[in-house]
Amino acid sequence: MSEGLRERKKQRTREQIIEAAMRLFAERGYHATTIADIAAAADVAPRTFFAYFPSKEAVVFHNVDRDMEALEGALRDRVPGETAFDALRRWIDAQFDKWMDEEDEALLRKRLCREDEGLANFEVGIKARIEELLHEAVANDLDEPPDALRPRLVTAAGMAALSSLEGTVRDSAEQRTAKTDALAVLDDATVFLRGGIEALQDR
Repeated sequence: MSEGLRERKKQRTREQIIEAAMRLFAERGYHATTIADIAAAADVAPRTFFAYFPSKEAVVFHNVDRDMEALEGALRDRVPGETAFDALRRWIDAQFDKWMDEEDEALLRKRLCREDEGLANFEVGIKARIEELLHEAVANDLDEPPDALRPRLVTAAGMAALSSLEGTVRDSAEQRTAKTDALAVLDDATVFLRGGIEALQDR
């Protein structure tokens, strides 16, 4: 079997597991669905499930690594003069269509997090990862150590702007409108935050 064919087969198996898991979670709930149930619905052995995912939680948040890698790349590969918030905006713009295509799944994920404390804590951990990545980039913008107060204050404002995007997307019926509205909110926040960073850099 060629390397390309092997990789496509692995990707199809991963997608089968995700589709089966999310369908069962929607029908039965998170707790009532076992890994054995998911494996059976995906027509794979339980050991195959663990070859792709370490836990049920990891299936619920299966796209996290993809998004985090993209964010890390956007913050790492900034051009001269591009602030952390400019890079954050670029990341959201690049990812937004994917997120909208996955909107039904995202709504299910939110429901599951409301119903399960462990999943809710997992989601909090993801937000903490985003905050830490942004915080490191902001500290670099300000040329201050990561444990300094000002980078943390600026990062907290950025995270508040990110949180506001969720409501904007929920209030927009069409994908194009949602993207325009969400990016407008972020653009306003970016202008404010960029100005704050420049003011702090001048001090």
